[in-house]
Amino acid sequence: MINTKQKTKMTEKETTENMLMQLIKEECAVDTNDILEYPPLALSLGTTTIQTKSGNLTFPIPIATMGNISVVTAPPKTKKTFFMSLLASVYLSDQNTFGADIKGYRDDKCLVHFDTEQGTWHAQRVFKRVQDMSSNKKLGCYQTYALRTINYKQRLEFIEYILKENKNKNGLILIDGIADLVSDVNNIEESNLCVQKLMELSARNNCHIMTVIHQNFGSAKLGTGHLGSFLEKKAETVIQLEANTTNNEWITAICKRSRGYSFDTFSFSVNEFGLPYVVGNLYDPLEDFIPKKLVPNKTNEQIEANFNN
Repeated sequence: MINTKQKTKMTEKETTENMLMQLIKEECAVDTNDILEYPPLALSLGTTTIQTKSGNLTFPIPIATMGNISVVTAPPKTKKTFFMSLLASVYLSDQNTFGADIKGYRDDKCLVHFDTEQGTWHAQRVFKRVQDMSSNKKLGCYQTYALRTINYKQRLEFIEYILKENKNKNGLILIDGIADLVSDVNNIEESNLCVQKLMELSARNNCHIMTVIHQNFGSAKLGTGHLGSFLEKKAETVIQLEANTTNNEWITAICKRSRGYSFDTFSFSVNEFGLPYVVGNLYDPLEDFIPKKLVPNKTNEQIEANFNN
């Protein structure tokens, strides 16, 4: 028989569990009558036009929005780190000549850049490259960390710590690369927990987390192991890099999957100073790249207003 003390303990446990479930209910409930704002943008490329009751509406095509994760996947030696540097510099600048039509929406938020693969000297070289490419002399909050010297469990814990420390200042979070956050990319449970944690962190901190994973040569899978499979399923945007068939010095970026509209395929190269830049469209290669004149950027408030009209 269950005595009174055991009943009391069970009741206390049930009460605690019910309180927790109530908190989760309040956090996760979605009211279909609420007018929700479109997630703020982190990066976009190009525009699309849709018909609405009030007329045609043109809005930017997102590469990345706040509260989501994305992944860049590519075989070895396809300039993944250069590509991440390119996007990072655009985010710092809102727009620059290296990124052509790619736009960033920083809104005074932090760019947090984690390198898990390289030693401090090489990681610093990447971070300095981003600074050199930025057209904004006042870089603001650009945080850089080389995590090679700490173990994989501490890396993910440290990322969570930094995002918590930044509070509401988190913007674009770059992790190069995610495979170093787990002991084995083929471990189902570990891979799933890692991706789930990144999803949680992006949502709770209202930031965008973009990471990199290797792709095996000749593989139909976009990412390595179970980790790549989970990322492909959960990512807002999956960007694949591959060698360009028109010019062997170019790398082509393709939107393999998106929760919204797919951005146009484009290619990039690296100039004589070791800086990546957009060179043109895969189907319309440019022999002489001339950076387009910069256009003043819209604020997130203006974009959200357009989405809600």
